[in-house]
Amino acid sequence: MNTGLYYEITQFYYREAYLLDARKFEEWLEILTDDIRYRMPLRATREKKDGSNIVEAMTFFEETKTSLTTRVKRLGTSSAWAEDPAPRTRHFITNILLETVSEDDKLTVRSHFLFKRSRAQDVGTEELFGERLDVLQKSGGTWKIASRTIYPDQTVLSVMNLSMFL
Repeated sequence: MNTGLYYEITQFYYREAYLLDARKFEEWLEILTDDIRYRMPLRATREKKDGSNIVEAMTFFEETKTSLTTRVKRLGTSSAWAEDPAPRTRHFITNILLETVSEDDKLTVRSHFLFKRSRAQDVGTEELFGERLDVLQKSGGTWKIASRTIYPDQTVLSVMNLSMFL
């Protein structure tokens, strides 16, 4: 394994988590390619004989750069009532595995995540966890996310909304 590349990708993911947790959403948009596909298919509870428990045909969201930009802009408006006061979030990224590197500066990366959110004075916290499969692309000497598929481990999401889960 190329330890220099692994370190570079790990730092890329830690920076992404920081941007999201610090609410630097416009900067976060800059690390996405213009043609990004950003999606979270449903997970269903099925017996082994029934095949995969991921329902690719149904998604919690399926976004483009344009729709993600619209979501980010909405967070700054008064219609984003769930974001006022702003919740506190943490994105934890672990088990980063570089799967394939292609000649055209694309890299397939698998990772695990834990997303935690607390609101106002609420005692409880919300969480979402699972696996991500990304395609990163080198552009102008920096990595960008060209594709992200998020596979939640929960079949029923225990978060109030997905507005901050970017």
